[in-house]
Amino acid sequence: MSRAIHAGTGNDALHPACAGLLASLSQVILGKERQLRLALTCLLARGHLLIEDIPGVGKTTLSHALARLLGLSYQRVQFTSDLLPADILGAAIYDEERHAFRFHPGPIFHQVVLADEINRASPKTQSALLEAMEEGQVSIEGETHPLPQPFFVIATQNPFHQHGTFPLPESQFDRFLMRISLGYPDPAAERRLLQNGGRAGAAKALTPCLEPAALMALQDQVDEVFVAEPVLDYVQALLARSREMAEFSLGLSPRAGLGLVRAARAWAFLHGRDCVLPDDVQAVLEPVAGHRLVDEGGVCRLLEMITVP
Repeated sequence: MSRAIHAGTGNDALHPACAGLLASLSQVILGKERQLRLALTCLLARGHLLIEDIPGVGKTTLSHALARLLGLSYQRVQFTSDLLPADILGAAIYDEERHAFRFHPGPIFHQVVLADEINRASPKTQSALLEAMEEGQVSIEGETHPLPQPFFVIATQNPFHQHGTFPLPESQFDRFLMRISLGYPDPAAERRLLQNGGRAGAAKALTPCLEPAALMALQDQVDEVFVAEPVLDYVQALLARSREMAEFSLGLSPRAGLGLVRAARAWAFLHGRDCVLPDDVQAVLEPVAGHRLVDEGGVCRLLEMITVP
């Protein structure tokens, strides 16, 4: 994999408001600095995160730790083959005392929602998340109900070769700004896990580093990060080339381009800059584009074909 894709994980100066948060996360999720930075980048960019990996590598612990450190309400939903849309969104139930239907909100009405093993549910149930993730609201029985803000969905997905999984449709994939994989820990981190008996307990002991209002203010600041015309030219060249390459059945959509710019802004902000560099675009291209282009190796070839401004 190209060096450019892994840029920005060395001794870069972090934004002061994010440095302590990442340090605390690193005490819970060991040896995964780049993945933690990408997860926080996704949140700062107001995106949603898909984590594809085998069970037992810390996906649930990461989502719980983020919610704790940011003081956000948290709900985990275990996706199964018999899960129904109403089990996620809620339902209008008739109230005999009031002689009217009353809406009972489902677990989606939390600020951080973990959709655990999302691809074990049917496509119909998966699609229940589409409106919530795109518009920050759900529509039940003709009524629209806004979701709490900030709103962040973290979904975990098992590899498709495992039994009992349903593939995510392209429309669902496209709602996730980023896809990452935690992978196995390195030997030193795994030894610490074995010595300490895991890190799930450490996540429960975390105290907030930021308040929800402070997080939303940071998200607003990300929107102000400057993107120069040559960098936009670079993004457009990547989009155009992805649509021409034979190994991709579908190229990157305009929505993917918007997501790439938002993610690059958030990555630059996280690393203490007020403008986007080509390196920022390269750093987030794989997690933003990999699940949309299917062929992750093609992301590297895509970068190699486009001249950096």
